[in-house]
Amino acid sequence: MTVGLALILLALIALISALRLRAATGLPWAPVVYHDADAWTPERPLVARRLGLVGKPDYLIQMRGRLIPVEVKPGRNAAHPYESDLMQLAAYCVLIEETTGVAPPYGLLRYAERTFRLSYTTRVREEVLTLLDEMRNALDNDCDRSHDDPARCWGCGFFSQCDQAMSG
Repeated sequence: MTVGLALILLALIALISALRLRAATGLPWAPVVYHDADAWTPERPLVARRLGLVGKPDYLIQMRGRLIPVEVKPGRNAAHPYESDLMQLAAYCVLIEETTGVAPPYGLLRYAERTFRLSYTTRVREEVLTLLDEMRNALDNDCDRSHDDPARCWGCGFFSQCDQAMSG
């Protein structure tokens, strides 16, 4: 009987620890229907061929029958979200709308100690579409290197082909 009681006590401790950990994430209690956090079983990307947009949010949760994208940046600790992170999250909102036909009401951006909520509005969608157009135009034109950081330059995926690459 003492072994059974000990197992029940351990199970209770494990449950309390799991609940505290879940609460510490800052995310809502909702079913996770997609996740790209497991390297062993990666999810397929969301694809909007019409827009030429592809992406893999960290999570999609379901709240009141709607899909909500969640992007997690555990290394960030900022009082305000970075604009680039918000645009990444907004792009996931566009992808959900394009692939399911139903726009998410918002997206969630989780930093190390804080969760930000991005309302997905018509204006936000237009910002993403404008940014996509600007990026396509930049690819069609010659772009100058936009930094003086050798480490950043050497880590770039275009380093070997770039005529402005910084030498070491």
